[in-house]
Amino acid sequence: MDSPKKIQDFLNSLEFNFEKNGETCFCPRMVLKHSKAHCMEGAMLAAAILEFHGHKPLVVDLRSVKPHDDDHVVAIFKQFGCFGAVSKTNHAVLRYREPIYKTIRELALSYFHEYFLESGKKTLREYSEPFDLRYFDRVKKINPHPGPSPRGRGGDRNWRTTEKNLFEIPHHLDKVKHYKILSPAQIKNLRKADRIEIKAGKLIEWKK
Repeated sequence: MDSPKKIQDFLNSLEFNFEKNGETCFCPRMVLKHSKAHCMEGAMLAAAILEFHGHKPLVVDLRSVKPHDDDHVVAIFKQFGCFGAVSKTNHAVLRYREPIYKTIRELALSYFHEYFLESGKKTLREYSEPFDLRYFDRVKKINPHPGPSPRGRGGDRNWRTTEKNLFEIPHHLDKVKHYKILSPAQIKNLRKADRIEIKAGKLIEWKK
């Protein structure tokens, strides 16, 4: 997996993690062990593989309207002076992005029209600055973050290999600086996705 394209192909081969036994936030090693991942887990695995090949392990959070829609997290990389993204999703949209975007904002905006509810409402509102997962190499004691699972509640660990859930990573990512995509006037002016777009958005890769 020595290129972003190969990493994306591998992520696509993994079963989507529907968290049937409760919420998880697997580290890269545990994703490989279980052969499944959701978007956060896939982004961390992609970031770890990119790091192995000399890239920084960077992720970006795409923030949506709460509580109606979920955030999405992607691993980003840079080639040819431009940004691209590796993404794990169960849907036909919000996927891989070619390294053709000059800025992180351009990259984030490429997801905008695909980010909508079944009602057609477009929900993407903010994107985070790139977050370097090596931050957690420097944080020896990670503050416990309450979650539905008793695993992963603080202590010494390596975010690449721990057997414990890493709920604190998406929790910390939510606190990273985010940038607004739209003005209030632009939000009011949004057109809903139409019937054929909504139908296409329901296409999934893995059945629950």
